[in-house]
Formats: sequence, structure tokens, C-alpha cells
Amino acid sequence: MYLDPDVSHAVKILIVGHFGVGKTTCIGALSEIEPLRTEEEITEASVGFDDLSGTPNKTTTTVAMDFGRLSLSESLVLYLFGTPGQERFKEMWEELSRGALGALVLVDPERLEESFPVLDLVERFGLTYAIGVNRFDGTADYPLEEVHEALNLSPDTPVVGCDVRDEESAGQALITLVEHLMTLLA
Repeated sequence: MYLDPDVSHAVKILIVGHFGVGKTTCIGALSEIEPLRTEEEITEASVGFDDLSGTPNKTTTTVAMDFGRLSLSESLVLYLFGTPGQERFKEMWEELSRGALGALVLVDPERLEESFPVLDLVERFGLTYAIGVNRFDGTADYPLEEVHEALNLSPDTPVVGCDVRDEESAGQALITLVEHLMTLLA
């Protein structure tokens, strides 16, 4: 990984979530560099492993990680690491979580039940997190308080709506995480 000698603070942030929730898209919207993507075509080998019912038009999947960079100032850079969403890749999460300051957990409000294993991993690795409720075309908007309650989150866990296809919206979700981290570190 390229580290700029003029940057005095680099922070590792994970972008996590279940399969098909928008992690790769989020990093693509936020990164100031061409993101590193490890996308591969979904093949017959995934039958029985990956549930495509919630994402019938999905043709590729992350098989290792995504990586992007976002400079917040001349001296502060966020390194964004996107994790694969499938259960079979959870061993990679442990490695990717090492040194991470926090995680933006993306959820699809139409598939909240798929978020519980992700939240379990984030908590197991001791990561501070915020929830980004991703908007998808053709789906209803859910009140954020209801999503917070349905996920059984602690009262101080921030939940923000976002559309990860939009740089400003994805950025606001990331800002929510960064502000949450700052309040805990102060």
C-alpha cells in the first residue's frame, strides 16, 4: 500500500455489510483514487452458497476486498477497505479488521436479517461502528428509528440513511462514522 510521507495520520476504516448491499459501490463513490476491486463473475459454483434472491441482477461479487483512499485534510487520510459479504469469506474479516479504527456497516432494510451475522463479526472484532441504511431503487424508505430498533442496536449507535451510489450521500454516512469515532476518542 502506498503511504504518502506528507500524511501524518492515516486511519483504516472498514466498509462492511452482507452480500449485495453496496460495499464496492460505496468505496467507488468515495475514493479519490481508482479503487482496487477484486470483483469476479458469479458462477454456478456459488449455487447453494450465495442467496441471489435479494439481488437478482447481480453478476459479480467481491472475492477478497475493495480498497480506496479519501483525504480529509492534507495530514489526515482514510484508507477504506471493503470486505466480502459472503459467510465463506469471514476469515478474511479478521485480517482486514486488524488496525481498523471503525466500520461503516451497510444494511438493506428489505434484508435486515442478513445483517445480524455481519454485526456479530464487527462486534467480535471490537470495532466501533455506525449503520448506513442503503437506499435501493423501487424499495420503500424505512424510518431510521425502526431500523435501529429492528437491529437491536445500543442507543448510542448512529444510524443514517444513504444512497451509496451518490458521493455526497455516501460521504455523509462516512462522516457519521467519523464523528461517532471522534466522540468516543475524545
